[in-house]
Amino acid sequence: MNVSFGSEFNATQTTDGAAAEKKSEGIAPVLIKQLLKSAEGNFQMFGMNFSMVCLRAIVRNIETSSTKITYSLEDNTGQITAHYWLEEGDTLKAPDVMLNKYATVYGSVRSQGGQKTIMVFKMLPINDPNEIVTHVLEVLCARYKAEQYASSFSGHNFVGASKVSTGFDMPSSSESRLDGKKLAVLQAIKTHQSPDGINRNELKRKFQQMKESELNSILDFLITEGYIYSSIDADHFMSPE
Repeated sequence: MNVSFGSEFNATQTTDGAAAEKKSEGIAPVLIKQLLKSAEGNFQMFGMNFSMVCLRAIVRNIETSSTKITYSLEDNTGQITAHYWLEEGDTLKAPDVMLNKYATVYGSVRSQGGQKTIMVFKMLPINDPNEIVTHVLEVLCARYKAEQYASSFSGHNFVGASKVSTGFDMPSSSESRLDGKKLAVLQAIKTHQSPDGINRNELKRKFQQMKESELNSILDFLITEGYIYSSIDADHFMSPE
């Protein structure tokens, strides 16, 4: 059975009698947190194997050697290292991405010394800020669809399928009513690891593609609706969850 969820997200599962053979195919849109929490081998989502992943992140560091280029990538959920191998030291073939700018990364997940890394196959600069918001929605949609198909494929109900961890916290029913930008800001606040909450300036840095007035408006909305609250001062935010 071929399962397709769009131009990027698809996976294949075939059955041979009662046994299921899972093949590694397709590209899964992901956040970095999902990769860091994933099991060894190909990335999996509800039992489906994916040979490649797609993420959109900020390029925080670039180191070039004669054989490869190493990137430090960051999104709202974490950081990960990515390697782009050069052909015969030809740096002219390096991806056209810039430091502290967003990029779309296609690659496979690897483990080196207990640390997850990405083997980059393709890397493209992002010029349209809407691609960042769209990616978050694609990640949410992919997980819902994978859960739906896995449940149908295995014959298990929702509870049984949800026992498989994908490393990403799904929004509650109230959060699912938020639009892409509000949901992205809320996820950044919820996943920030600090007892004082995340600072407004840190949110500005994470959402450089968003106007300051728009970000402030979103924060005011999230506070008013009870999704977040101010912690140590008016410029630090936390989620009650």
